[in-house]
Amino acid sequence: MSKPFEVIAIIGKPRDQQAIQTHKELFLWLSSEGYEVFIDERLADVLTDIPKQNFASLLEIGQKANLAIVVGGDGNMLGAARVLSRFDISVIGVNKGSLGFLTDLNPEDFQQSLKEVLKGKFIEEQRFLLETEIHRHGQVKSHNAALNEAVLHPGQVAHMIEFEVYIEDTFAFSQRSDGLIVSTPTGSTAYSLSGGGPILSPNLNAISLVPMFPHTLSSRPLVVDAKNRIKLIVSPNNHGTQEISCDGQISLPVSPGDEVVIYQSPNKLRLIHPEDYRYYHVLRNKLGWSSKLF
Repeated sequence: MSKPFEVIAIIGKPRDQQAIQTHKELFLWLSSEGYEVFIDERLADVLTDIPKQNFASLLEIGQKANLAIVVGGDGNMLGAARVLSRFDISVIGVNKGSLGFLTDLNPEDFQQSLKEVLKGKFIEEQRFLLETEIHRHGQVKSHNAALNEAVLHPGQVAHMIEFEVYIEDTFAFSQRSDGLIVSTPTGSTAYSLSGGGPILSPNLNAISLVPMFPHTLSSRPLVVDAKNRIKLIVSPNNHGTQEISCDGQISLPVSPGDEVVIYQSPNKLRLIHPEDYRYYHVLRNKLGWSSKLF
């Protein structure tokens, strides 16, 4: 029987000694199992005993590998997802972070779970991303993708900003607030949740718009079809430069009068989990929900 994955990549950043040990263990174990293995080139300086030809950039990994194993927290997964979603590659996470909604393999005993996954026993989900464009005088000034959320906010200094929200080119509402969180279902358990947004089941094709500290009690989170194009027009009366933050990792500057266009990306992240993965079990554990009554 042929293997579902032939070429495997290990992705991560130099963190603590323990995380580096996990990268090394994964490399040695996968190599001994007969897989061709690549490692994230950002680890080349700390994994000096691994041959140089086994290191590759995220773009090269996307082109060469069938499976990427992301070692770290959800932040590492977000960074990898923005690049790897462009390629035909499955992604699974080993959780070395704190919360871990996206990285669910236990680093202490990853071998057994991973063995089953490598035999083809896994659950696959497709998670969509958002594309964000900054339009100025009719031209696209900057652009990036986000797996979790795109957030319009005032930048370095906290102050209220004014903007209008259009959905499918129809005016929806104007707002004076600290900003707006535009979130995917994947991001609904991240920053959006702390802002009072709803939890969206990951298979929903929907986007939530969550106001941040709005200056009116009538302002509420809104859930719209993910096929809808969202446009934010930033008031020309705002002071200074605002920002759009993609997954809290990339910042795009926004000037007064700019238009921010957010829409569903054609790319999807192929996220895989062990067969015993259950989304609501993860939610219950991570959010401290009560156990069964009977």
